[in-house]
Amino acid sequence: MKDDTPLLNRSGDQLRASDLAHHLHPFTDHYGLAKEGGPRVITHGEGIYLWDTEGRRLLDGMAGLWCVNLGYGRKELGEVAHQQMDRLAFYNTFFKTSHEPVIELSERLAALTPDGIENFFFANSGSEANDTAMRLVRTYWAAQDKPERQVVISRDYAYHGSTIAAASLCGLPGMHGTPGLPIAGIAHAKAPYAWAAGRDKDDPEYGREAADAVEAKILEVGPENVAAFIGEPVLGAGGVITPPPGYWARVQQICRKYDILLICDEVICGFGRTGQWFGAQNYDIQPDIMCMAKGLSSGYLPISAVGVGARVTEALRNRPGVFSHGFTYSGHPVAAAVALKALEIVEAEGVVEHVRTAVGPALDRRLGALIDHPLVGEVRGIGAMWALELTSDKTTRAPFTPTGSVATRVRNLCFERGLATRAVREGLVFSPPLIITPAQVDELADILTSCLDAVVGEL
Repeated sequence: MKDDTPLLNRSGDQLRASDLAHHLHPFTDHYGLAKEGGPRVITHGEGIYLWDTEGRRLLDGMAGLWCVNLGYGRKELGEVAHQQMDRLAFYNTFFKTSHEPVIELSERLAALTPDGIENFFFANSGSEANDTAMRLVRTYWAAQDKPERQVVISRDYAYHGSTIAAASLCGLPGMHGTPGLPIAGIAHAKAPYAWAAGRDKDDPEYGREAADAVEAKILEVGPENVAAFIGEPVLGAGGVITPPPGYWARVQQICRKYDILLICDEVICGFGRTGQWFGAQNYDIQPDIMCMAKGLSSGYLPISAVGVGARVTEALRNRPGVFSHGFTYSGHPVAAAVALKALEIVEAEGVVEHVRTAVGPALDRRLGALIDHPLVGEVRGIGAMWALELTSDKTTRAPFTPTGSVATRVRNLCFERGLATRAVREGLVFSPPLIITPAQVDELADILTSCLDAVVGEL
């Protein structure tokens, strides 16, 4: 029976019951959620903190889902949305039509992105952006009279989204649990995952070896069949896997050697998270295509963008034919206006520099010190994205049994003690709002340390 009580007057238990009755969650064991009595219900946020229906405060160590870069409660973003809704709430960008917010946002992104990325296709999520990139590269090669070049090479541990094509690009087995995935035309090379390979993450020799795995996969597939290579500058949801020295320089050499397009997935890394505007700038990557989302609007409205270099753009503009791809909300005027305001705030408040000079060093100092903790085998990261790799044996790097059991215990305890984080295999990842202060980094690290100490005591 429908509950007619206004939401604001309902208790946490009533809200959880309604959620279980009517809401299907993403990436969720629905059986387990029902057994637990429903979800934690978040009521509001301010700065880097969240509150739930029980009045508990959480330091958001994940910026929502790697996206709330400017933190919560930014009223100026809501005001811009309101103004744009009053002026033009919606019009599509199909049928040779445009509007001012999407034109201005395209100009702004052209000024921010690496040289050569001048044109932008808009969508609503990182998944849609990566789908679009896949369509673009196949369209490009068809225009070159090489339609056989269809294979996109991704990497193990990569995360590129959850639509059919984007999930297939992922290199995480859990993303391929649906029958029929991955789809044809996608291959995966070994990732530059030093911890799993038993190597030093700062070893240039390993950087070359890891990049050579990309070439090996190209040769296995046949260069004449390969359309593009896609990679996150830093593998994010796969465990914040930072590339070893020289890796990206070598990968780019390989792509040029075989005339393969390079897609840079900046969905997580973009808009300041790595201490530069884009992860590509940390590693001197010159992509043909860049996929962006999340921090573009600081998560306040759904929007993504695909930056397209001249080589691919010219293939669309120099011959007749329709690129039959797009979404109702591609370049939505309200989302575009909010994204513009978010970028303005990032620049005005020096957020990128703050990550580079304050947040990154503070996380390095506090999380790096945990390398001496009995549970911690490796600490790695850049800017405002970091990971701890947990292990039962620091010498052999063996995970606990079953894999992930200890990381999950630590994560659950962190939530109980006021810190939102995420467990990935036998590791913990952190991606706080970029506005976090060094003092708040200390708060994050203190909660985390207490949880690690509690779990090692139980073990």
